[in-house]
Amino acid sequence: MRDDQAAALGAPKTPPPRALPSVGGSTPAHESAASAARGGGACVIALDVGGTVIKGGLVSRDSRFVFADRRPARRDRGPAAVSEGVVAFADDLRRVAENRGLTPEAASVVVPGIVDAAAGTRSANLGWRDLPLRRLVRERLGLPVVLDHDVRAGALAEGRIGAAEGRDAFVFLALGTGVSGAFVAGGRAYAGSHGRAGEIGHTLVRPGGSRCGCGARGCLEAEVSGPAVAHRYAEAVPGARATAADVAARAEAGDAVAQRVWHDAVSVLADGVLTAQALFDTPLVVIGGGLSRAGETLLAPLRAMLAERATFHVVPDVAAAALGDNAGCHGAALLAWDAVDAAVAR
Repeated sequence: MRDDQAAALGAPKTPPPRALPSVGGSTPAHESAASAARGGGACVIALDVGGTVIKGGLVSRDSRFVFADRRPARRDRGPAAVSEGVVAFADDLRRVAENRGLTPEAASVVVPGIVDAAAGTRSANLGWRDLPLRRLVRERLGLPVVLDHDVRAGALAEGRIGAAEGRDAFVFLALGTGVSGAFVAGGRAYAGSHGRAGEIGHTLVRPGGSRCGCGARGCLEAEVSGPAVAHRYAEAVPGARATAADVAARAEAGDAVAQRVWHDAVSVLADGVLTAQALFDTPLVVIGGGLSRAGETLLAPLRAMLAERATFHVVPDVAAAALGDNAGCHGAALLAWDAVDAAVAR
């Protein structure tokens, strides 16, 4: 399979994901002819590699997880240990599939950082530089393998089977340990000329503000990521140990300090969203990542601030992501099925 085929998009939309079921029942009618000939139900291997946890699963054509698991990334053991863990996890999933009478058709791995989908990846989050991860997984599995960016994959999933289903264009923002995004139009998440599109977390929103991991001051990520919100609260309440989720809950409960910290964070986010809107003019912004679990505690003030601050902008709809922390795995599976379809269409 050529790399351009492996990265191809455009498979038909799939129905909404279902709860994690046990394997059983009839073989999907639309499984590939190759799988039917071998007598096994078709699936793909999907892996979403994070800085803390690697999520993986076997996913059917209709976006059901027929098996799911997660493992620690072991980032403290160094980048080589992380990459070895990814390859071993993929191989273990292949064995699980075969033991259950399933036939893996392809695999997909999505990772954070700057991704070269054809050759390898650079990821400051994981300490990798020009690692040929796609080749390493392919050599272990003997299957076609797709490599892509975790947030772009999550955006793809939200567009096909999640909160943006039926929308032709939208911006996806993932707010968690870091801040990243993706612009989706016509069923494609735009990667840019160098794989760097969507790094909205490094948009300057507060000049001279907090130091960002990229080296600049006042980036969106440095002001509104989960750690940034927690740090702001700890500065205001010395000795306090509170996550961003704790800050949101305390703000909702009436804690004045938490309300101020939360208001400031949402204010920064509103400026970031308006920047994205000035560039892309989409009808919808989908908010994902850990901070999205705050629900209307985040979305209601964000919508109000967007309406108040917009000048020439058309204020977009704002919705919470529907797939939660499974979005990356769902996106990886969709990319793998796209690769299968592209190979069949050759």
